[in-house]
Amino acid sequence: MSSSTVITNIAALVTNDPSLGDHSPLGLVRDAAVVIEGDRVVWTGESSKAPATDNRVDADGRAVLPGFVDSHSHLLFAGDRTEEFNARMSGRPYSAGGIRTTVAATRAASDAELEAGLTRYLAEALRQGTTTFETKSGYGLTTADESRALRVAARHTDEVTFLGAHIVAPELADDPAAYVDLVTSEMLDACAPHARWIDVFCEKGAFDGDQARAILTAGKAKGLHPRIHANQLSHGPGVQLAVELDAASADHCTHLTDADVDALAGSRTVATLLPGAEFSTRAQWPDARRLIDAGATVALSTDCNPGSSFTSSVPFCIALAVRDMGMTPDEAVWSATAGGAAALRRDDVGRLAPGAYADLTLLDAPSHVHLAYRPGVPLVAGVWRRGVRRV
Repeated sequence: MSSSTVITNIAALVTNDPSLGDHSPLGLVRDAAVVIEGDRVVWTGESSKAPATDNRVDADGRAVLPGFVDSHSHLLFAGDRTEEFNARMSGRPYSAGGIRTTVAATRAASDAELEAGLTRYLAEALRQGTTTFETKSGYGLTTADESRALRVAARHTDEVTFLGAHIVAPELADDPAAYVDLVTSEMLDACAPHARWIDVFCEKGAFDGDQARAILTAGKAKGLHPRIHANQLSHGPGVQLAVELDAASADHCTHLTDADVDALAGSRTVATLLPGAEFSTRAQWPDARRLIDAGATVALSTDCNPGSSFTSSVPFCIALAVRDMGMTPDEAVWSATAGGAAALRRDDVGRLAPGAYADLTLLDAPSHVHLAYRPGVPLVAGVWRRGVRRV
């Protein structure tokens, strides 16, 4: 039988269960405790009512919240785009063309080099409180390179996404229809066994609505569920396509019409906002307030990638969302935990209630609000993943 542990003397416990605590979306419990048995949460409530356990951890008046759920990242890559970033910060605008630089470096890297990079960024994210992450292929753009990236990723997460449709492969730049045919046939056949999701960059300079529909539909036929990069750089068909295909998430959502907002609000598709990308490209911020007020479900994620958002820090993204996207601290924390879980169609992460995985982040602060109140400060003092303390 597995041992039990109580974390007690928690000043503020974010459960994301509205039936608990203050009955808000955060289900905030004051002077709280949480009990872990094996890899699951078995009890949450007031410290004074905690049951007896084998082990005890004193939170010493600090806050505890669910581990962050980063539902959008691109961690299978090689190389560095420092020069591109430096040039962009000196006045050159961002476009999707920089992806080709990473494609060349990734193709030239060994499997061991790709895995070393992945594990480095995962460790970096864990230290900052991320306990669940999704990651994508998309920097190989050949059947062999895409499938090997997914095989590497699948050794580290169940949330693996096939993104062969990131951009058209350089060698087929003059024949995008041929590349779409490759992605939806031979490449999909090789990649589907190693992935849960299929994604496409639906944007000028990448794939149009008809191409995106063909790719996502082919993926669904192979058992992969859609996600989509939508409406990042301009207005486009991505959000409407996401809702039409019941995609788990439409990611970026920077340029939206009223019809796009209404479509998201009336669907299960989560609007995943990625403020690191806007920060790193000096682009227009997504309007989280507009989406939330309309009733859409919003997630916050890092979009960690070497070109447009080279951050693995969910706390940083929370601070940006509060400062520049119209979110309250409560909303931003919910979106980075329960919202991310919704974007992955998971109910066993992103919350701290009986039955959920024991994925917890302990802050060196009395409240989750400090994540936005003290931006840039390393507030994560402890991380439990699947019931085991990792940090």
